Amino acid sequence: MHVVVFDLDDTLYNEVDFLKSAFREIARILTAGRDDADFVYNEMLSSYSRGANVFDELIQHYKPAFSVEELLQLYRNHKPLLSLDECTRNALCALKDAGCVLGLITDGRTVTQKHKIASLKLHEFIDESDIIISELVGTEKPNEKNYRYFSEKYGCAQYYYVGDNVKKDFITPNLLGWITICVKDNGRFIHKQNFDLDKNYLPQYMIEHIGEVYSIVHTIKEKAVNKNE
Repeated sequence: MHVVVFDLDDTLYNEVDFLKSAFREIARILTAGRDDADFVYNEMLSSYSRGANVFDELIQHYKPAFSVEELLQLYRNHKPLLSLDECTRNALCALKDAGCVLGLITDGRTVTQKHKIASLKLHEFIDESDIIISELVGTEKPNEKNYRYFSEKYGCAQYYYVGDNVKKDFITPNLLGWITICVKDNGRFIHKQNFDLDKNYLPQYMIEHIGEVYSIVHTIKEKAVNKNE
């Protein structure tokens, strides 16, 4: 059995797309009855690109009837408009068709992450019981509990973890003997990658896109078959 577990944000999709979806929804709510939603949305993007506090500037400029905390709640709880790109969808389909079990380990708030998962339609590929959300289970990566869930459930198997955050995604699966695969920043990642870390933190494979995961799994499966013959 081959069990392929993914990170979510900036791995299966670009997290900046969630940010833009949230900004668009907030602009719509703040300008209800007016026609300047696009202007407010673009101002929020400008604040973000400058590294400013988006919501502080929003309140300062427009004095909406919302506090920063209320704006944060709108951001976290909105239902985003997201989609898997064609290459990622095809890769997940290929892995499922090859008999792999797919899973997900993601840090974040339960409602926020579930909205992302629903919008991306990941339940087409991943069983609900194989989705680990940090707030729901009470531990964040790199806690072993989040990874051992899969080894305890599926037993003797080849395990893979695919992520993007070198600081926390790979150290634990490396120690557990998993195959670790890092998706390289395509220029749109929210958190920049730093590979100047101890080797225990580093992935065993670097890929440009999720589409390459299938090739890695297929190669490892073929080597195992040839070794047993």
